[in-house]
Amino acid sequence: MELRQLEHFVTVAEEANFTRAAARLHVVQSAVSATIKNLERELGTPLLERTTKRVQLTDAGAALLPRALAALDAAREAVDAVAEVRGGLRGTLRLGTMTTVGLIDFPALLGEFHRRHPGVLLQTSAAASGSQGLVDALLERRLDLAFVSLPGPPPTGVTLTDLATSVLDLVVPAGHPLANRRTVPIAELAGLDFVDFPVSYGIRTVADQAFATASVTRRVALEITDLPTGVAYVRNGLGVALLPRPALAEAVDVATLTVDDVNLDWPFSLAAPSERTSSAAARALIAIAHEFLIWRG
Repeated sequence: MELRQLEHFVTVAEEANFTRAAARLHVVQSAVSATIKNLERELGTPLLERTTKRVQLTDAGAALLPRALAALDAAREAVDAVAEVRGGLRGTLRLGTMTTVGLIDFPALLGEFHRRHPGVLLQTSAAASGSQGLVDALLERRLDLAFVSLPGPPPTGVTLTDLATSVLDLVVPAGHPLANRRTVPIAELAGLDFVDFPVSYGIRTVADQAFATASVTRRVALEITDLPTGVAYVRNGLGVALLPRPALAEAVDVATLTVDDVNLDWPFSLAAPSERTSSAAARALIAIAHEFLIWRG
């Protein structure tokens, strides 16, 4: 039994599809199929049930999966240990990030990591479905770490390293009746049209929880997936928005107010799977993220 066989088996099990597994492994589908067949032949039993629509684990496959995962984690830890002794990290770090990262200079952070650990290949990806999509990718082993915003207790299977918190301020057009105010209670926001992120995004979760706690209803008229678009929609009179304070420093033709009677703290964290050991590269990025935020104050 080879590690390559276990890696192919685990990937097919996680993707439930040979084509997607081959794409993720960067090999042709026939190679994945042949590797799985050889593994099944060695073990003397089918590991996967193949149908025209999906691939499912047999009882033997379900028994093998956690042990295969443990073997792959142990092999990675062995490689990390040798690399650290030789004086440099190696391998690939798959990093997920939100489409909205307003609390840190993300390119600068990754640049610092690359300067310290040039032997690690960084692969970054964003999830259109927001933080929840990134959590799903972590649990499905498609990511090693992810920058997320997850208000409240962490999801099952995920460990959060808190990095920063920002307040969400109310943003209104320059000519809005509230534009000359500095603060506003949440009750006065009832009936306004809001520009906000989809429900799987952390900013939306913070806002929804605040309105629910205050028993105030609101209407989300337009959904966005990035901060500049949100500010532009507000500027053009399409609604008001609750957006992170650091992202509003250079906003023009809008006014910002503090909603002073509810909790609108937006958390920013690094998420890692809690059921598997983080790689040395992942641990190094977590450490640099902490340092980076301290340096930037």
